[in-house]
Amino acid sequence: MSIVVQVQNEDFCVGTQYQLLSQDSRCGAVVTFTGLVRELSSGDLQQMTLEHYPGMTEQALHAIAAEAQQRWQLGAVRIIHRIGALTPNEQIVFVGVASAHRAAAFAAAQFVMDYLKTRAPFWKKEQSSQGETWVAAKTSDQDAAERWG
Repeated sequence: MSIVVQVQNEDFCVGTQYQLLSQDSRCGAVVTFTGLVRELSSGDLQQMTLEHYPGMTEQALHAIAAEAQQRWQLGAVRIIHRIGALTPNEQIVFVGVASAHRAAAFAAAQFVMDYLKTRAPFWKKEQSSQGETWVAAKTSDQDAAERWG
């Protein structure tokens, strides 16, 4: 059981991350999620800037992955979250989970993303032609996290 957490400015390669997750022959399932910076409903996003609290953010992500490993029988868990200035359609987050069985891998990956959205100290600022706006927490993200108890 390994946990890898990276918070970085640099982009990541999904294929490389998949290869790293698929090394354990005891695991028959690898589930990954890649989040992208999406356009505003107005279609006017120029840039999104992500800030974090160094040290605390990595610790929070590691705790989320460790909780997933306690809930399900998992092999490796990998979380990569980018920070800095990103533009629409750039990769922003990667969550990968390896498990002996697909049900655990799917559930754990969704759990990690739901908790990441509500428990990890990241702040997002969107820049459009109308100016800059800090992104508020969404009730839908909190509702998704609450279903895990």
